[in-house]
Amino acid sequence: MTAVVFGLAAAGARAQTPVQADAADLPPNAKAGECYARVWIEPQYNTITERVLVAPATENVRIVQARFGTATERVLVQEAATRLEVVPATYEWAEERVLVKPATKRLVEVPAEYDEVTERVLVKEAYTTWKKGRGPIQKIDESTGEIMCLVEVPAEYKTVTTRKLKTPATTREIEIPAEYETVRKRVVKTPATTREVAVPARYDNVTVTKELEPAREVREAVPARYENVTKTLKISDGRLEWRSILCETNMTSTRIQDIQRALRSAGFDPGAIDGVIGESTMRAVNAYQRAKGLPVDRYLNMETVRSLGVM
Repeated sequence: MTAVVFGLAAAGARAQTPVQADAADLPPNAKAGECYARVWIEPQYNTITERVLVAPATENVRIVQARFGTATERVLVQEAATRLEVVPATYEWAEERVLVKPATKRLVEVPAEYDEVTERVLVKEAYTTWKKGRGPIQKIDESTGEIMCLVEVPAEYKTVTTRKLKTPATTREIEIPAEYETVRKRVVKTPATTREVAVPARYDNVTVTKELEPAREVREAVPARYENVTKTLKISDGRLEWRSILCETNMTSTRIQDIQRALRSAGFDPGAIDGVIGESTMRAVNAYQRAKGLPVDRYLNMETVRSLGVM
């Protein structure tokens, strides 16, 4: 906190050398017999937290494969025929393809595709602040004057990377061909020429695989994911402010003793009641200011004096 003190002599006080200064650099509405300190009031900030999308909502696709079972079927191996008792029929072997496993289809998962997206998120806005300068100065008098520089502080950003869905997950269908077996069977080559005798057909039991439940896809929703980002917003700028204080021009030993007594009555120990503003008195003053919500600085300002009831 920076302060510059200008003393304004009260009526009847000894003559002082006039202070030459621009009116804009002096306290507004100043009263004769009072001193003022120019103090720096820090800017006020407010911290807020926002929810930022990190990963969008998506879907997980799971393939439930088809379910198969086995079954036994009767397959014709030898057809019905006739034979003669005198001249038996002649036969020959023939081959035939028998379906063992029918053609099926299977679903295959095609995974989703994502893109990485990087964004800059504002964490703290740019602001300006006053800093004390160095070098040649234009003094108002021999004991006061200062150079203040207005410095711009750039904004602060945070880089947040998120995944965005480019192509959703899908499935594609694959054909699984049927399976066959070759079965040899006897067929009549030459029928009997005498008495015909019926020859019944002959069958074999063959185990085949059949689809009991087709393949299917199951989709599960994946919710979006968020993160909390904290940033600081300035709600008021820093500023210089004049405050009325006690100084050699407007303080007396009696008045300081009154202030010390008022502090002690309020429960704040100022040390000895000696009419001197020492370290013990200022510690009591600052503790009183904090307890009452008054401006706290290294000067005994008039707002504190009036709060203590000392006029």
